[in-house]
Amino acid sequence: MTSFLQQTFNGLVSGSFYALLALGLAVIFGMLRVVNFAHGAVYMLGAFGSVVLSDGAGLGFWWAVLLVPPTLTSAGILVERLLIRRLAALDPLYNFLLTFGIALVCQDLLRTKYGSHSQPYAHQPFTGSVDLGLFDFPRYQVVVLAVSAAVCVTVWLLLTRTRIGTIVRAATERPDLTRAFGIDTGRWVTPVFGFGVGLAALSGVLAAPMRAVNTTMGGDLIITVFAVVVIGGLGSVFGSVLAGFAIGMLQALCNLYVPLLSQTSVFLLMAVVLLIRPAGLFGKEETA
Repeated sequence: MTSFLQQTFNGLVSGSFYALLALGLAVIFGMLRVVNFAHGAVYMLGAFGSVVLSDGAGLGFWWAVLLVPPTLTSAGILVERLLIRRLAALDPLYNFLLTFGIALVCQDLLRTKYGSHSQPYAHQPFTGSVDLGLFDFPRYQVVVLAVSAAVCVTVWLLLTRTRIGTIVRAATERPDLTRAFGIDTGRWVTPVFGFGVGLAALSGVLAAPMRAVNTTMGGDLIITVFAVVVIGGLGSVFGSVLAGFAIGMLQALCNLYVPLLSQTSVFLLMAVVLLIRPAGLFGKEETA
């Protein structure tokens, strides 16, 4: 029972990263209909930014949390305004290739600067452990889970309890119907894209003290996050967050009981979900 609870908690922590990344992907796809392959690169840049500010500049972890996501959000807004918007009228494949190219450029630039080896995170925040009753758990991972859950809840309240959030959520999940009601969804494209990029950057900052910070960390993770978004339902904010936490727990439990399936379990689940619900668990099938 203790091992089961520990692995479940580990799964929730891993799922918190999936949830933040999938949330950003979901709102970007829902609003722009762009599969942002550079999302993993932003996650990587957030982690490297955390290492540089915390260890290199000596500013500490919380300065990285405050500075890195807004900086990458601004960079994302600039990319959307200068590049992605120009290809919006073309086949979605063009923007997919564009974001894929941006991811490769970011990865190669950092590899040139830092090499392919993992960067150490010398000043670990929140050292020690927390007594959770049946077992102790690293204090920082408890903080990560709490911060991720708080961000997801805050975003959900923002999307469901405010007028701006309602417009964004409607434009994310049903853009055609939203435009039919006379709402100009185009004005929300840039801030929503920047918001999604900021969530990926925050996820990278939080991951830096507990993950191997290297140039391949984003590429290794983004495929799983795409699967999470598909399972939850493309464009579904709630589905993406729920699927993120669920997949994290599934992988952790598979790692405990069936290690051979720990990496493939998410794709097996995706295949089953798509056979039953082609639009995902919470996605809405588009009508012609």
